[in-house]
Amino acid sequence: MADYRYIIKPRASRKIFSFYQNVAKKYRHTYDKGDLKHDVQNAVFSIFRIENGLLRREPTLKRWSCYHMAHKDKWYFAYTIDGDTIFIEDACHAQNMRNSESRAQ
Repeated sequence: MADYRYIIKPRASRKIFSFYQNVAKKYRHTYDKGDLKHDVQNAVFSIFRIENGLLRREPTLKRWSCYHMAHKDKWYFAYTIDGDTIFIEDACHAQNMRNSESRAQ
């Protein structure tokens, strides 16, 4: 089993954080900053299982056709590998997984 170095690109981290920020706005009376922090951490921690427990899959989104894809719980990740470094290029929550060419992601 290889030891990988993980680099999470700003686009991927923004997607995770903004998803949970929007959840916090929508459910402001029941979802607090502690919930947001916990959910963001869980999503980020799942990234470190890519190529180390999470199966590599064929991308299901057209915009990810040049990447590898991995899935953990409700998060999907697009990534590339260069030597022993995994670059997390993009992230998408399951409820947003759709091929829409008209939406800029």
